[in-house]
Amino acid sequence: MRESQEAKLGRRESKEESLGSEVGGEGLIGLARAFHYAGARTVVASMWSISDRSTAELMRSFYGFLVAGRPKDEALRLAQVEMLRHPEWRHPFYWAAFQAAGDWR
Repeated sequence: MRESQEAKLGRRESKEESLGSEVGGEGLIGLARAFHYAGARTVVASMWSISDRSTAELMRSFYGFLVAGRPKDEALRLAQVEMLRHPEWRHPFYWAAFQAAGDWR
């Protein structure tokens, strides 16, 4: 029996890494794209640098929703809404940077 090495979800947190550089005729190429080429169906990446504490809080919530069976897009949205309701993390700077690309299910 062959074990599947397929990655379903990749995560990046740095704008510089996620967006990459401009390549003529190709647009932005970065680590998010590399994750897709490597077989990740979905990549959750942040568009700017965010504190480790707020990222950890958002990811804890995000993975909690995934474990509960929510689709990736909904899990991310619900985690962002939880951050919005938290007094320390309610400013969009802490949660709006994260986007899911690829298979949203």
